[in-house]
Formats: sequence, structure tokens, C-alpha cells
Amino acid sequence: MNLTQYLDKEEIHLTSEIIVKLEGFATLLHEWNQVHNLTGAKSIEAIYINIVDSLFPLTFIKTPKTLLDVGTGAGFPGLVLAIALSECNVVLAEPLKKRVSFLKYAAIDLGLDNVQVEAKRVESVGHEPFELVSSRAVTNTKLLLSLTKHLTTSKTAYLFYKGSRVFDEVADVGHQLDYDIVQKNQRNYLYIKGTF
Repeated sequence: MNLTQYLDKEEIHLTSEIIVKLEGFATLLHEWNQVHNLTGAKSIEAIYINIVDSLFPLTFIKTPKTLLDVGTGAGFPGLVLAIALSECNVVLAEPLKKRVSFLKYAAIDLGLDNVQVEAKRVESVGHEPFELVSSRAVTNTKLLLSLTKHLTTSKTAYLFYKGSRVFDEVADVGHQLDYDIVQKNQRNYLYIKGTF
């Protein structure tokens, strides 16, 4: 199956130019992964599934002008979102050196002028507040909100890719959130539209 078939199944509509870049990213990651073990997604198909997982929220979120992705790893979701949202300035915060090397190489190779890679933990990133903060499989919601406090305002939205514990995590935050949880396959997408 090619990437277009995976995207069509989820009703994610992208230009052919973006799809070519996403396929380029998948090929690059597959090559690097065989040497550097960057992600558990070992086949092109597994990478495509992760790409679709990263992109699915574009069907329900408000498109941001600035995005911070916390703990980008091998590019999910931050680099994938940067490819799809070429008008959005994206900062990828990733402390692990081999992943940083891959992210920087991929951004140059794919011609992503909208991407900046920060080789540090998110609490050390200095930047103007972001419109959207995303994260997949990094830590719990309460800690993520705390670690990114210096990079957000009350208008910042959050997009966290979560598993089954998301309901406990939201309850644990301790203050009011305006949020939706969108469920798809084994994924819970936590979309926080504001904190109070």
C-alpha cells in the first residue's frame, strides 16, 4: 500500500507535493533507522502508519502559525506536521544527539525552511510563546503543561498523542481545561484549547 492509500482511508487530504515529501521522509527514516535505531517503526508500512497517526489531528484542530513539538524523537509528530503545515514555523525540541542529527538532516534534505531543531530538553528552550504545543509519548499531561509554561500563554493550544491513561491524566491536572479527546484506533488525541 502506498502512503496515499493510508491517507485516503483516514480522509486526510494533502497536496501531491506534500505527499512526495512525506514519502521522502519515510524513506530517509527507514534508511537511518537500520543503522541508528531511531524508532520502533522498522518497515516503510509502519512508518506510514506513524505518519497517518501524526497527521490525523489536522482533521479537527485549528491550524497554528507556530508549533513547538516536545521530544520529537524520529519526527513524530513534529517533523511530519512541519511537512504538512509549510506556513507554520515549527520548533522541534529533542535532547538525544542521534535523533537531533537525523531531524536536522531530514529538514535540510526535504527543504523544510520552516523547521528549527533545538538539541535540548524543552525546559531549556527559550522562545516567544507558541500557538500550539504538541507531544507524543513523552510524559504525563500535568508535567507537559508545567514544562512548557514558559513557552505558552492562556491562548496556546496543546495537542498530546495519548494512550488509555489520558482520562486519569486530565483529571490529575488539577485546574480547568477546555479540551476534547478524539479517539481513533488505539490512540487518544488530547486537544486542549485553553487553560484556566
